[in-house]
Amino acid sequence: MTATADIPKVELHLHLEGAAPPAFIRGLAAEKGVDLSGIFGADGGYAYTGFVDFLRVYEAACTVLTGPQEFYRLTKAVLEQSASHGVVYSETFLSPDFCGNCDIVAWREYLAAIRQAADEAEAADGIILRGIITPIRHFGPEQAKLAAACAQDTAGDWICGFGIGGDEMQGKPKDFRYAFDMAREAGLGLTAHAGEWGGAVSVRDAWRDLEVARIGHGVQAIEDMALVQALADAGVVLECCPGSNVKLGVFDSWKNHPIERLRAEGVKVTVSTDDPPFFHTTMSSEYEHLAEEFGWDEARFAEINRTAAEAAFCNEETRARVLKKLETAA
Repeated sequence: MTATADIPKVELHLHLEGAAPPAFIRGLAAEKGVDLSGIFGADGGYAYTGFVDFLRVYEAACTVLTGPQEFYRLTKAVLEQSASHGVVYSETFLSPDFCGNCDIVAWREYLAAIRQAADEAEAADGIILRGIITPIRHFGPEQAKLAAACAQDTAGDWICGFGIGGDEMQGKPKDFRYAFDMAREAGLGLTAHAGEWGGAVSVRDAWRDLEVARIGHGVQAIEDMALVQALADAGVVLECCPGSNVKLGVFDSWKNHPIERLRAEGVKVTVSTDDPPFFHTTMSSEYEHLAEEFGWDEARFAEINRTAAEAAFCNEETRARVLKKLETAA
């Protein structure tokens, strides 16, 4: 089998801030004279206990990302890492909450910096990046409307999707329907985090109430086989992040992760890293585990990546370029 790092990959579920290397955040903190020592462990990595504490550490790390220049540097660092693991196309979640507090003028400045870095990375390494605007669920529905306004203002070939992240146990998907309708009217592809912590019912609720084409994680759908069949029949795509789920304790081991069971039942599954340095993972590592635990081979990975490319929210011209990258390497 080809070395996993050499397999061309499509990643649909990556939080830009959550992909910040710890050394990068430590460097910014030192530049700004900010003490973030409490969020790092003895090994230099991010340190947290459980999901809620993970959110605290995540948001603390974001406090040193205070301007467009920091996001330019962040995007360059993240894409360099992704490209080194064979990623040819990535969709990243971008939160206007962390980019100018949802002020549209400020958001445009942040986005311009992110896009400049993405263009430079594409020229250097061939990796293509597109953005999905993502309000933070535990910030509430009204704040989500402000993020949706940013999405409407900058929707197009580059900002191609809208989703929602954060604490899945706060509120209900239907609380955010207005924001999602705003994004739908702007022509954006729709996804939502669900079925990571809220059980199969959270997947059903997000799918029904927000009318999304993709579900972020969605793996707890396995608790309800009728739902699994419905997802398969409807062609709903799950943005699976197995390493994240195992690290956070959603499942106790790779062996018990349901990604292969879901795939075998006909559900469209993809593979992503979520917040890779927080979970000590990479796309190469994810593939290595999938090969070891479930016997996935080059043909299976090719199938998974084609599924991801076809589910991407990018325009058709970009999709054709991505598919060509996958086919050229086959």
